[in-house]
Amino acid sequence: MIPVDLARIREVAIAAAAGAGDILRNHWGRTHYIEKKGPIDLVTEADLASEETILQIINRAFPNHKILAEERGVTLGTDQYEWIIDPLDGTTNYAHHLPEFSISIAFALEGNMVFGLVLSPVMGEFFCATRGQGATFNGRPMRVSGIKTVADSLLVTGFPYDLPPVIHELMGRMERCVLAAQGIRRLGSAALDLCYVACGRFDGFWEQNLAPWDTAAGMVIVQEAGGALTDFSGEPFTVGKKEILATNGHIHNEMTGLLSLS
Repeated sequence: MIPVDLARIREVAIAAAAGAGDILRNHWGRTHYIEKKGPIDLVTEADLASEETILQIINRAFPNHKILAEERGVTLGTDQYEWIIDPLDGTTNYAHHLPEFSISIAFALEGNMVFGLVLSPVMGEFFCATRGQGATFNGRPMRVSGIKTVADSLLVTGFPYDLPPVIHELMGRMERCVLAAQGIRRLGSAALDLCYVACGRFDGFWEQNLAPWDTAAGMVIVQEAGGALTDFSGEPFTVGKKEILATNGHIHNEMTGLLSLS
Protein backbone atom coordinates (compact mmCIF):
# COMPACT_ATOMS: atom_id res chain seq x y z
CA MET A 1 0.00 0.00 0.00
CA ILE A 2 1.24 3.49 -0.84
CA PRO A 3 2.32 5.33 2.34
CA VAL A 4 0.28 8.36 3.34
CA ASP A 5 0.31 10.66 6.36
CA LEU A 6 -3.14 10.02 7.83
CA ALA A 7 -2.55 12.62 10.53
CA ARG A 8 -2.17 15.22 7.78
CA ILE A 9 -5.27 13.87 6.01
CA ARG A 10 -7.20 14.29 9.25
CA GLU A 11 -5.86 17.81 9.80
CA VAL A 12 -6.89 18.96 6.33
CA ALA A 13 -10.30 17.27 6.57
CA ILE A 14 -11.00 18.99 9.88
CA ALA A 15 -10.02 22.36 8.41
CA ALA A 16 -12.25 21.77 5.39
CA ALA A 17 -15.20 20.72 7.56
CA ALA A 18 -14.72 23.74 9.82
CA GLY A 19 -14.74 26.12 6.86
CA ALA A 20 -17.82 24.47 5.38
CA GLY A 21 -19.52 24.46 8.77
CA ASP A 22 -19.06 28.22 9.06
CA ILE A 23 -20.76 28.68 5.69
CA LEU A 24 -23.71 26.45 6.57
CA ARG A 25 -24.21 28.21 9.89
CA ASN A 26 -24.04 31.62 8.18
CA HIS A 27 -26.76 30.55 5.73
CA TRP A 28 -28.78 28.78 8.44
CA GLY A 29 -32.33 30.05 8.94
CA ARG A 30 -32.39 32.20 5.83
CA THR A 31 -34.63 31.85 2.80
CA HIS A 32 -32.67 29.72 0.35
CA TYR A 33 -32.40 29.67 -3.40
CA ILE A 34 -33.49 26.09 -4.08
CA GLU A 35 -33.03 24.07 -7.24
CA LYS A 36 -34.44 20.61 -7.87
CA LYS A 37 -32.17 17.87 -9.16
CA GLY A 38 -35.23 15.60 -9.04
CA PRO A 39 -38.82 15.80 -7.73
CA ILE A 40 -37.62 15.68 -4.09
CA ASP A 41 -33.82 15.99 -4.54
CA LEU A 42 -32.84 19.57 -3.66
CA VAL A 43 -29.71 21.71 -3.86
CA THR A 44 -29.27 25.15 -2.31
CA GLU A 45 -26.67 27.89 -2.59
CA ALA A 46 -25.35 26.65 0.77
CA ASP A 47 -24.57 23.19 -0.72
CA LEU A 48 -22.55 24.81 -3.48
CA ALA A 49 -20.68 27.27 -1.26
CA SER A 50 -19.88 24.55 1.28
CA GLU A 51 -18.56 22.24 -1.44
CA GLU A 52 -16.42 24.97 -3.00
CA THR A 53 -14.77 25.70 0.36
CA ILE A 54 -14.01 22.02 0.95
CA LEU A 55 -12.57 21.60 -2.55
CA GLN A 56 -10.36 24.67 -2.20
CA ILE A 57 -8.88 23.54 1.11
CA ILE A 58 -8.23 19.97 -0.07
CA ASN A 59 -6.81 21.09 -3.43
CA ARG A 60 -4.48 23.55 -1.72
CA ALA A 61 -3.05 20.81 0.50
CA PHE A 62 -3.16 17.90 -1.98
CA PRO A 63 -3.33 19.24 -5.56
CA ASN A 64 -2.76 15.78 -7.07
CA HIS A 65 -5.56 13.98 -5.18
CA LYS A 66 -8.76 12.81 -6.83
CA ILE A 67 -12.01 14.15 -5.36
CA LEU A 68 -15.55 12.84 -5.74
CA ALA A 69 -18.03 15.51 -4.63
CA GLU A 70 -21.82 15.36 -4.73
CA GLU A 71 -22.45 18.56 -6.69
CA ARG A 72 -19.36 18.91 -8.89
CA GLY A 73 -18.68 15.25 -9.53
CA VAL A 74 -15.11 14.01 -10.06
CA THR A 75 -12.06 16.24 -9.89
CA LEU A 76 -9.33 14.27 -11.60
CA GLY A 77 -6.15 13.36 -9.74
CA THR A 78 -4.08 10.38 -8.68
CA ASP A 79 -6.50 7.46 -8.35
CA GLN A 80 -4.67 5.99 -5.36
CA TYR A 81 -5.69 9.01 -3.26
CA GLU A 82 -9.40 9.81 -3.34
CA TRP A 83 -11.55 12.13 -1.24
CA ILE A 84 -15.31 11.57 -1.14
CA ILE A 85 -17.32 14.51 0.13
CA ASP A 86 -20.91 15.54 0.76
CA PRO A 87 -20.99 19.28 1.52
CA LEU A 88 -24.52 19.13 2.93
CA ASP A 89 -26.11 15.77 3.71
CA GLY A 90 -29.73 16.49 4.57
CA THR A 91 -30.45 19.39 2.22
CA THR A 92 -34.21 19.01 2.56
CA ASN A 93 -33.91 19.35 6.34
CA TYR A 94 -31.62 22.34 5.90
CA ALA A 95 -34.01 24.06 3.50
CA HIS A 96 -36.82 23.58 6.02
CA HIS A 97 -34.69 24.83 8.93
CA LEU A 98 -34.36 21.44 10.65
CA PRO A 99 -30.93 21.00 12.27
CA GLU A 100 -30.49 17.32 11.28
CA PHE A 101 -27.90 17.81 8.52
CA SER A 102 -24.17 17.28 8.24
CA ILE A 103 -20.91 17.63 6.32
CA SER A 104 -19.29 14.33 5.36
CA ILE A 105 -15.64 13.97 4.29
CA ALA A 106 -13.91 10.63 3.65
CA PHE A 107 -10.54 9.57 2.29
CA ALA A 108 -9.72 6.35 0.45
CA LEU A 109 -6.25 4.92 -0.13
CA GLU A 110 -6.06 2.60 -3.13
CA GLY A 111 -9.82 2.10 -2.93
CA ASN A 112 -9.88 1.33 0.79
CA MET A 113 -11.71 3.76 3.06
CA VAL A 114 -9.21 4.77 5.75
CA PHE A 115 -10.62 8.01 7.19
CA GLY A 116 -14.05 9.46 7.83
CA LEU A 117 -15.35 12.68 9.35
CA VAL A 118 -18.93 13.87 9.87
CA LEU A 119 -19.73 17.28 11.32
CA SER A 120 -23.17 18.42 12.48
CA PRO A 121 -22.47 22.17 12.45
CA VAL A 122 -25.59 23.55 14.12
CA MET A 123 -25.69 20.92 16.87
CA GLY A 124 -21.93 21.11 17.38
CA GLU A 125 -21.30 17.37 17.07
CA PHE A 126 -18.16 16.02 15.44
CA PHE A 127 -17.61 12.34 14.59
CA CYS A 128 -14.25 11.12 13.33
CA ALA A 129 -12.39 7.86 12.68
CA THR A 130 -9.08 6.74 11.25
CA ARG A 131 -8.68 3.12 10.21
CA GLY A 132 -7.12 1.11 13.03
CA GLN A 133 -7.29 3.99 15.53
CA GLY A 134 -10.89 3.85 16.74
CA ALA A 135 -13.69 6.40 16.49
CA THR A 136 -14.36 9.58 18.46
CA PHE A 137 -17.32 11.82 19.24
CA ASN A 138 -16.30 15.41 20.02
CA GLY A 139 -12.80 14.12 20.69
CA ARG A 140 -13.76 11.29 23.05
CA PRO A 141 -13.68 7.56 22.19
CA MET A 142 -17.07 6.08 21.32
CA ARG A 143 -18.52 2.62 20.85
CA VAL A 144 -21.71 1.09 19.51
CA SER A 145 -24.47 0.02 21.90
CA GLY A 146 -24.66 -3.30 23.71
CA ILE A 147 -28.31 -4.00 22.88
CA LYS A 148 -28.73 -7.70 22.07
CA THR A 149 -32.09 -7.99 20.29
CA VAL A 150 -34.13 -6.06 17.72
CA ALA A 151 -37.06 -6.09 20.15
CA ASP A 152 -35.02 -3.86 22.47
CA SER A 153 -33.56 -1.74 19.65
CA LEU A 154 -34.18 1.74 18.34
CA LEU A 155 -33.66 1.68 14.57
CA VAL A 156 -33.34 4.37 11.92
CA THR A 157 -33.89 4.28 8.17
CA GLY A 158 -34.20 6.55 5.16
CA PHE A 159 -36.07 6.69 1.87
CA PRO A 160 -34.48 7.01 -1.58
CA TYR A 161 -35.27 9.95 -3.87
CA ASP A 162 -36.66 7.67 -6.59
CA LEU A 163 -39.41 5.99 -4.58
CA PRO A 164 -41.89 4.53 -7.11
CA PRO A 165 -39.73 1.63 -8.38
CA VAL A 166 -38.93 0.39 -4.86
CA ILE A 167 -41.91 1.49 -2.77
CA HIS A 168 -43.44 -1.99 -2.31
CA GLU A 169 -40.22 -3.73 -1.21
CA LEU A 170 -39.32 -0.69 0.92
CA MET A 171 -42.65 -0.75 2.75
CA GLY A 172 -42.43 -4.51 3.20
CA ARG A 173 -39.09 -4.15 4.97
CA MET A 174 -40.40 -1.23 6.96
CA GLU A 175 -43.43 -3.19 8.14
CA ARG A 176 -41.33 -6.11 9.35
CA CYS A 177 -38.93 -3.83 11.20
CA VAL A 178 -41.71 -1.70 12.74
CA LEU A 179 -43.33 -4.83 14.13
CA ALA A 180 -40.05 -6.25 15.43
CA ALA A 181 -38.30 -3.21 16.94
CA GLN A 182 -38.84 -1.02 19.98
CA GLY A 183 -39.04 2.00 17.67
CA ILE A 184 -38.02 3.39 14.27
CA ARG A 185 -36.99 6.90 13.30
CA ARG A 186 -36.40 8.64 9.95
CA LEU A 187 -34.13 11.70 10.31
CA GLY A 188 -33.01 12.53 6.76
CA SER A 189 -29.19 12.43 6.88
CA ALA A 190 -27.60 9.05 6.21
CA ALA A 191 -24.19 10.26 7.37
CA LEU A 192 -25.65 11.22 10.77
CA ASP A 193 -27.69 8.00 10.93
CA LEU A 194 -24.45 6.02 10.63
CA CYS A 195 -22.74 8.14 13.27
CA TYR A 196 -25.69 7.72 15.62
CA VAL A 197 -25.28 3.95 15.31
CA ALA A 198 -21.57 4.37 16.01
CA CYS A 199 -22.18 6.33 19.23
CA GLY A 200 -25.01 4.08 20.44
CA ARG A 201 -28.02 6.34 19.94
CA PHE A 202 -29.39 3.88 17.41
CA ASP A 203 -28.77 0.15 17.34
CA GLY A 204 -29.27 -0.31 13.61
CA PHE A 205 -29.67 1.60 10.34
CA TRP A 206 -30.69 0.47 6.88
CA GLU A 207 -31.29 2.26 3.60
CA GLN A 208 -31.11 1.62 -0.13
CA ASN A 209 -30.08 3.58 -3.24
CA LEU A 210 -27.54 5.77 -1.47
CA ALA A 211 -24.53 7.36 -3.19
CA PRO A 212 -20.87 6.94 -2.13
CA TRP A 213 -20.77 10.41 -0.54
CA ASP A 214 -23.68 9.43 1.72
CA THR A 215 -21.89 6.45 3.26
CA ALA A 216 -18.10 6.74 2.77
CA ALA A 217 -17.25 8.62 5.98
CA GLY A 218 -19.92 6.97 8.10
CA MET A 219 -18.82 3.45 7.20
CA VAL A 220 -15.33 4.04 8.61
CA ILE A 221 -16.81 5.59 11.76
CA VAL A 222 -19.21 2.67 12.35
CA GLN A 223 -16.54 0.03 11.81
CA GLU A 224 -14.00 1.79 14.02
CA ALA A 225 -16.65 2.12 16.75
CA GLY A 226 -17.08 -1.67 16.73
CA GLY A 227 -20.17 -1.93 14.55
CA ALA A 228 -21.06 -4.29 11.71
CA LEU A 229 -21.60 -3.15 8.13
CA THR A 230 -22.98 -5.19 5.22
CA ASP A 231 -25.58 -5.09 2.49
CA PHE A 232 -29.07 -6.45 3.23
CA SER A 233 -28.00 -10.03 2.50
CA GLY A 234 -25.04 -9.91 4.88
CA GLU A 235 -22.33 -9.51 2.25
CA PRO A 236 -19.53 -7.00 2.97
CA PHE A 237 -20.46 -3.39 2.21
CA THR A 238 -18.53 -1.16 -0.18
CA VAL A 239 -19.37 2.42 -1.14
CA GLY A 240 -20.44 1.27 -4.60
CA LYS A 241 -23.27 -0.87 -3.23
CA LYS A 242 -26.89 0.31 -3.21
CA GLU A 243 -27.89 -1.33 0.08
CA ILE A 244 -26.43 -0.64 3.50
CA LEU A 245 -27.10 -2.20 6.88
CA ALA A 246 -25.15 -0.87 9.88
CA THR A 247 -25.72 -2.25 13.38
CA ASN A 248 -24.03 -2.68 16.74
CA GLY A 249 -23.15 -6.21 15.61
CA HIS A 250 -25.33 -7.99 18.16
CA ILE A 251 -28.55 -7.56 16.15
CA HIS A 252 -27.00 -7.87 12.70
CA ASN A 253 -28.13 -11.39 11.81
CA GLU A 254 -31.63 -10.65 13.05
CA MET A 255 -31.72 -7.51 10.89
CA THR A 256 -30.59 -9.29 7.73
CA GLY A 257 -33.47 -11.71 8.25
CA LEU A 258 -35.95 -8.85 8.54
CA LEU A 259 -34.59 -7.13 5.43
CA SER A 260 -34.58 -10.26 3.28
CA LEU A 261 -37.24 -10.34 0.55
CA SER A 262 -37.39 -14.15 0.49
